[in-house]
Amino acid sequence: MKNIKLTFIILIGLLLVSFLLNFAFNSAVHSSDSNSKKLPEGVLGLTTKEWKEKLTPLEYEVLWKKGTESPYSGDLLKNKKEGVYISAGCKQPVFSSEHKFDSKTGWPSFWKPVSEDAIKLVPDYAFGIKRMEIVSSKCGEHLGHVFNDGPPPTGLRYCINSAALDFVEEENK
Repeated sequence: MKNIKLTFIILIGLLLVSFLLNFAFNSAVHSSDSNSKKLPEGVLGLTTKEWKEKLTPLEYEVLWKKGTESPYSGDLLKNKKEGVYISAGCKQPVFSSEHKFDSKTGWPSFWKPVSEDAIKLVPDYAFGIKRMEIVSSKCGEHLGHVFNDGPPPTGLRYCINSAALDFVEEENK
């Protein structure tokens, strides 16, 4: 019985070491690629200093440092008005209120972007796992991540930070 317990403990230890080495390897391999925190220097002709002056500290952290706002804290989470969501920095239309749904995750969620070319998906290896980061196609601002647990017809959930968005209400015609 002692040998079985000892073997089990050694096996668990080896699995843990393997996981930690894999995590460290993935972090090192991908630290210099698209997962690196980027500076907005030169985007739209603005310096990093000008971007920091143009945005709130939270917007800057989310858009250019790949930050995430706290769940249920964003001002657009419960927005039910009709209109278009635009990126907070470059003001690019990225999502429509027609495609918004309540994912109960604490962040605004959409089942598709406003157009196919409005966003880009970029592999993100943070935390040692592969996720797909959503960035605006115009400026590369970080918006959030996409997951495969959304509603029909796409089955996708574009999980977006409120701080990464502004909202333009549809005018009554």
